[in-house]
Amino acid sequence: MQRAARKGGTKPVLRWLARRTGATVFLMNSAGTPAHPSHAPLGVAERGLALRGARELTERRLGSVAIDQDGLTCIVLPLDGSRGVAAPLLAAVVPRPTPPELPLLLADATSVLSLNWLAEHTRRKQRRLRIAEAGTREAVLHLLLNGHTSVARQIAGALRPALPAMVRVYVIEGPPRVRSQLVRKLTDAAEGAWIVPCPVYADHLFMLAPGDGAPARIWPPELAAACWIGESSAVPLRETATGYAQAFHALAAARGRAERQASFAASRDLVLTIGPAAAAWAEAFLSPIRTHRARRTQDPDSAELLATAASWLSFSSRATAHLRIHRNTLSARLTCIQELLGLDLHRLADQAALVLALRTIAAGLPPSPEGDAARAGETLPTLDELLLLPRVGAWAQQQFRPVTAPDVPACIAETLTTWLRLDARIGPTATALSISASAVRKRLTRSEALLERSLLRSPSVIHDQWLALRALDLAEPSEVPRHLPGL
Repeated sequence: MQRAARKGGTKPVLRWLARRTGATVFLMNSAGTPAHPSHAPLGVAERGLALRGARELTERRLGSVAIDQDGLTCIVLPLDGSRGVAAPLLAAVVPRPTPPELPLLLADATSVLSLNWLAEHTRRKQRRLRIAEAGTREAVLHLLLNGHTSVARQIAGALRPALPAMVRVYVIEGPPRVRSQLVRKLTDAAEGAWIVPCPVYADHLFMLAPGDGAPARIWPPELAAACWIGESSAVPLRETATGYAQAFHALAAARGRAERQASFAASRDLVLTIGPAAAAWAEAFLSPIRTHRARRTQDPDSAELLATAASWLSFSSRATAHLRIHRNTLSARLTCIQELLGLDLHRLADQAALVLALRTIAAGLPPSPEGDAARAGETLPTLDELLLLPRVGAWAQQQFRPVTAPDVPACIAETLTTWLRLDARIGPTATALSISASAVRKRLTRSEALLERSLLRSPSVIHDQWLALRALDLAEPSEVPRHLPGL
């Protein structure tokens, strides 16, 4: 019996008792519901007899009970439990005559089974607590990524560590099968950090570390050898979504480096480059959604539509995991967004315009004279007119500079620009360039390493690159880089 208990706990002990005595042995609660079902299925007579024994033991508060009925004998004994824990009952049903050693074996087994059951019960409670805590941490992550910082702080207050005011975001990519082990190792190595399995990508971990000091550079050897690590700049907690995008882009750069880790290489943001003029354009562009009112209580309101648009543009079809909604719900919301804005979200041009508008509103730029002009009934600048600004042209050239350097093969920039013009579709790009689809992917992967940005996995820099390409298309030929094919 002791050997069976050491091998596997409660089930092997019950199986050993059944083989030794020929009885049907199982654990049940005071209501007669099996807590550990027997190895052999219970018949109606056995189940009824066990239920009667459990009822008598509970009502009369006996130390044990034995009942004979219809050629069967049922023996029921209580297991010992800790304070506040209702331990189950040990029951054995056997045809008469009862084996003489059965009562003594069952009595001896109660102490072993009590310890095993209590240990298993404790492990189950700990597992439920871990699952609940992981769910709470994931909820905090969702709130931070969606901009609900104050609510995230309130929920995180019940956990440790506290959320810092300034953070660095790390995205760690590794084999999904060892993700739980990596979480434990990171928890020990990164003091004061929040570590959450990514709800969107099964092979990613999300780490939120204090950003007011030097960035973490020393990683556990197992982590450094098996994973790629992307690190963001230090950002305010309310800009966690920005930090996540930065870390994701840094991860794309890390995949091409021997050290398997990279920090985000900052560049000027297009919204800030355009300036206040973008605010008036974005306000007018998004006005149909921002003024939208749901017709029915179950329909999405303007806030839900804006959140859905931002999530889909960042995560594509994986927005269902990010928003915790069904794919049909996502499809219906995207259809509503397209109808309200008059867009075709299959086109990269319309996606890029929507991304720029959402980022402009999120940036909270001050009002511009163009906004006053719009309220006075005058025409606002179009997106193309904003992209024609000289400072935007300089920004666009900077976006393509890494892939147009003299030491980079011309086919890299050619593939990237063709892919952007064909709405980021691999197949048509391969056809247009007369190469294979795998060759297109390899060249785009090379572009990712040069740009130090993600292109093939969302969130990607694809919309910025399209806007930069459009700005270069609109510019004077003398202003376009000589090494950029197709312009």
